[in-house]
Amino acid sequence: MRLLIQRVTTAHCHIGGEEYSAIGRGMLILVGVGMDDTAEDIEWLVRKAVSMRIFDDEEGVMNLSVQDIGGEVMVVSQFTLHASTKKGNRPSWFRAAPEAVSKPLYEAFVERMGEALGRDVATGSFGADMQLELTNDGPVTIWIDSKNRE
Repeated sequence: MRLLIQRVTTAHCHIGGEEYSAIGRGMLILVGVGMDDTAEDIEWLVRKAVSMRIFDDEEGVMNLSVQDIGGEVMVVSQFTLHASTKKGNRPSWFRAAPEAVSKPLYEAFVERMGEALGRDVATGSFGADMQLELTNDGPVTIWIDSKNRE
């Protein structure tokens, strides 16, 4: 499972020209589910995401987590995080899990994030054509892959 975490001041998800969800200061998390992902990947990534110290403290040092600042979180499914660009110029999606696998794992990730934060998280709509607007704060963008735990 792969996450692309962006520290944001605001994020908005639009579907069909209408605002579907929005958050203020916090994290926009794009989630890509792979073929061999499991509940263990979800648990590890949720712990990492909610504890990641990417927000500034009073001295301007990235020392606070989204929990520490009472920040908001938006989680959006994005299978393209599993793009393979090894051959040619057209990405291949063979590593991305099919909907029958990825949708339940995405929904479980959203649920666990809400439980870990103690509040609901905003989402996109799985499989929808979405437009995301965000103000990346910093910019701070973090890539995490549960199969490559660096």
